[in-house]
Amino acid sequence: MTTSPFSLADKTILVTGASSGIGRATALLCAQQGARVLMLGRNAERLAETLGMTGRPDFHRVLSVDLCDQEALEALLPGVLLSPLSGMVHCAGISTTLPFRMVREQHLQQFFETNVFAALHLTRRLLKPALFSEAGGSVVFLSSVMGLTGSPGKTLYGMTKGALLSASRSLALEYAPRKIRFNCISPGVVATPMSAAAVYSRDEQALAEIRARHPLGLGEADDVAAACVYLLSDAARWITGSNLVVDGGYTSQ
Repeated sequence: MTTSPFSLADKTILVTGASSGIGRATALLCAQQGARVLMLGRNAERLAETLGMTGRPDFHRVLSVDLCDQEALEALLPGVLLSPLSGMVHCAGISTTLPFRMVREQHLQQFFETNVFAALHLTRRLLKPALFSEAGGSVVFLSSVMGLTGSPGKTLYGMTKGALLSASRSLALEYAPRKIRFNCISPGVVATPMSAAAVYSRDEQALAEIRARHPLGLGEADDVAAACVYLLSDAARWITGSNLVVDGGYTSQ
C-alpha cells in the first residue's frame, strides 16, 4: 500500500504551545497522522492533558519549560529528544491590544523576547545536525494576519509576527542545502483561550465587527492545525519561504 504524502508516519515533530489552543490541536493532529510528538509548554498540568488526549502517552513526550529560559532549554531538551526531528511548529506566543502611546520599553522587550527571540533561539538549537534529521524536514512559524495588515492597537503584536515572516524567508534560503524548509502560517482570529482573553471578546459590538471581517466566520484551532500538518508533510516538499494565510477571508477584503 502506498503511503499518503500527507502522512507523518516515521517523523518526530516538536510543537511549542502544546498546552492549549492551536498548539494543542496541532500536536494532537500530528499524533493522529502518525508522528511521534514532543510537546512543549509552560503549564505542566495542561501538557499532561494534551498527552493523555493522544491515546498513546508512552509514545509521545512532553516538556514543561519557559521558552525564554535558554539555560533550561539547553539542559532539558536533549533528555526528551529520543530521535532526530523531522519538523517543528512554533505556536507559543503572546498577544495584546495596546495603543501605541502606552507602549513602553518593557512591552517591546517582552513581546520580542517571547514571540521572536524564543522562536529563533529554539530553532537554532534544534537545527544542530545531531538533533535534526539528515533527510531534512520542515519548520513552521505561527505568524498572524496582523503581520500582514494593520489594526489600531496591534503595533506590538503585528511587528513581532511580521518579524517571523521576514526571518522565515531568509532561513528558507540558508537551509535549503540541508533540505530544511521554512514556512509561516498566518491565521485570522481563531477561537482559542488567547482570543477569548482579548479585549474585543469582552465587547459584543467589537466582537461582532471582528466576526464580520471573516466571511467564513471565526476559525477553529483545527483549521490551523491542518495547515501545519500539510506543511510538515512530504506533500509540501516543494514549498519553502512561503506564508500560508488561513483566515476565513479576512485579508481578501
